[in-house]
Amino acid sequence: MTQKELHNQRLLREAERSVLQMHTRRHFIKESAMGLGGLALAALFGCGKGNASSQIAFDPAHPLAPKLPPFPGKAKSVIYLHMAGAPSQLELFDYKPELMKMDGQLCPQSLLEGKRFAFIRGVPKMLGPQAKFAQHGQSGAWVSENMPHLASIVDEVSFLKAVSTDQFNHAPAQLLVHTGSPRLGRPSIGSWVTYGLGTENEKLPGFVVLTSGGRNPDAGKSVWGSGFLPSVYQGVQCRSEGAPVLFLNDPDGMGRDLRKASIDAISQVNAEEYKQYKDPEILSRISQYEMAYKMQISVPEVMNINDEPPYIHDMYGTKPGQACFANNVLLARKLVEKGVRFVQLFDWGWDSHGTDASLAIDVGFINKCRQVDKCITALILDLKQRGLLEETLVVWGGEFGRTPMMENREGKQNPFKGRDHHTEAFTIWMAGAGIKKGGSYGETDEIGYSAVSGKVDTFDIQATILNQLGFDHEQFTYDFQGRPFRLTDTKGKVIHEILA
Repeated sequence: MTQKELHNQRLLREAERSVLQMHTRRHFIKESAMGLGGLALAALFGCGKGNASSQIAFDPAHPLAPKLPPFPGKAKSVIYLHMAGAPSQLELFDYKPELMKMDGQLCPQSLLEGKRFAFIRGVPKMLGPQAKFAQHGQSGAWVSENMPHLASIVDEVSFLKAVSTDQFNHAPAQLLVHTGSPRLGRPSIGSWVTYGLGTENEKLPGFVVLTSGGRNPDAGKSVWGSGFLPSVYQGVQCRSEGAPVLFLNDPDGMGRDLRKASIDAISQVNAEEYKQYKDPEILSRISQYEMAYKMQISVPEVMNINDEPPYIHDMYGTKPGQACFANNVLLARKLVEKGVRFVQLFDWGWDSHGTDASLAIDVGFINKCRQVDKCITALILDLKQRGLLEETLVVWGGEFGRTPMMENREGKQNPFKGRDHHTEAFTIWMAGAGIKKGGSYGETDEIGYSAVSGKVDTFDIQATILNQLGFDHEQFTYDFQGRPFRLTDTKGKVIHEILA
């Protein structure tokens, strides 16, 4: 017998032995030891008891089927606008005239003792607001000259002026905002929402992600990942330039009928595999293949902004055919109009350290404001004129704030004006879907360093978003590794002060 034949015989015997092992009690006990242990511990600690109302009716064969929330929510969909890098609240919404009086002075030691900063070392100088402020609307909200368009609609939004976080580096702070944990592995808020509500359009994903600014956020694609939830709930990243979704089109020479036949064949193989292993992820995989086939028709249609009337393009300041934030904002409106549950926009480039002109608080930051101000304002007005603002929750913010003092990287003054990362106070605003119009909650001290009233954190933001969608964040859970997990972990409270 040749060496090749001997090798093939050995492989065949190993395969037969593996199949036989799968049907033995020893194999079952060995492979399920951790799971059985987890079940035993769960029973001892009472995990899962009294939690039945929180369980979502999950059908792995139809994971994106529309579902009703536990109680009527004001919102049917969410558009979350994340300015990756963290915009300075002191040049936008948190007006601090006392800080201007301290401009150029050495920072008081009381602001430095016991504090940790990303880059500041030694004693930095204070930096006054690098923008002029004025009050706007009936609410009298203070908005800087950097956001003149948004200033015209302040009576449609509610500001949270004293948001805090415990993470001062971008990646963990972004993960905390969007997954409830600064570490990898947790589902994103868009995944939770899609798991809980499904989608109203079976031809489109329930969770769509749009990025701009030339880069993905620092935390990477984990901020729209599904974590331990079934993978069908992860965000689908689309593009406003070129093919909307990579690898969506059929290869050259493959027609629509042949593509359908290949999908049917793959689904049949997966169905046979499911009969053997009963793994619900296999059914989710079948659903994803079928969704991809439907998306080949639906996605290019909804992602095309060329058919929008000229006044809409003027309103948003869009640039058809280019990759830009304004295009993505218009796409967000089109997507929620078509029934997409959660649209997540990331715009990179807001990290205003002052290390170069593009990251200077009085140069690059102003340019970033010009790129987003008009289109964000247009989004609110457009949703309102279409009757969609009442059922669409719009959220705007970053992962943390900026310091009242100028950054002096490694003890040396930066060549341009900039601010370091700041965890104790920053601003996020919300609009639509039951959010109080012209509201404001929370206040910082006279230089914008710390919260003096109305302090909230990222878990409170998440709890409020889920509340507006019809979920009690404490009861909305998913069982994993022997215990129920939730987006807000063990914290969070609904911010009722900004609810209408």
